Amino acid sequence: MMEPVGKMSSAKGARAEATRHRIVAAAIREFSARGMAGARTETIAQAAGVNKALLFYYFKSKQGLYAAAFEQVSDQVTLRSMAVLDAEASAGERLLSTALEHFDRILTQPELQRLMEQEMVRFRRGESQLLTRMAEHAYRPIIRRLREVIEEGVRRGELCHADWLQVLSASLGANLFYFLSAPMMRLAVPFAPFVKAALKRRRKAAIQFLGQALFVDRKHGAAVAKRVLASLPMPRSTRFSVGRTKQ
Repeated sequence: MMEPVGKMSSAKGARAEATRHRIVAAAIREFSARGMAGARTETIAQAAGVNKALLFYYFKSKQGLYAAAFEQVSDQVTLRSMAVLDAEASAGERLLSTALEHFDRILTQPELQRLMEQEMVRFRRGESQLLTRMAEHAYRPIIRRLREVIEEGVRRGELCHADWLQVLSASLGANLFYFLSAPMMRLAVPFAPFVKAALKRRRKAAIQFLGQALFVDRKHGAAVAKRVLASLPMPRSTRFSVGRTKQ
């Protein structure tokens, strides 16, 4: 007995989407490791379990595949960030949860950080406009929502009165500083920044500090920090630490 046409079409569409997903996932790994110029479409096809022709069937060109990979990581950032910012919680709790989600994103998604670094170089050289699109569709809405959350917290008397951009920088900038400066800090202090115990301490200290620094009522801020840390435990997969556990 033949399958109904609609069911066959649906199954074919699901298989096509699964194949596309595998290709993009493999492309993210390859492009983040080798950059746009150094990445090999043969390697991506092999990792995705497809032939090379299928890559060009779905994405037309290497540039098209790169754009799809970059768009997917951009969409992931938007979805995760907005989910935290729109949660049912006070403005202060959403702000601390955003800071913690940001730390964990850097910790568990090194491909995203490498793609961003590479794309910034390409943007400065005039080789790509993907950052402009990412700013428009991802970072601008996230920053706008963050500003609304910060100003809501100030207006309701939960957060200290301060320039919203400075609060944003204090909440997220410290995470970037830790990861970017860790190799130099290791030489200067020294300490092992990427072992799991050090990451766990830094993660906890960052949120506890924000609870003390940004809240009008420090006791309330400490309680919020404790609640946020309990609700978002340390990720089991700390891929940033791979290969660096012997520091």
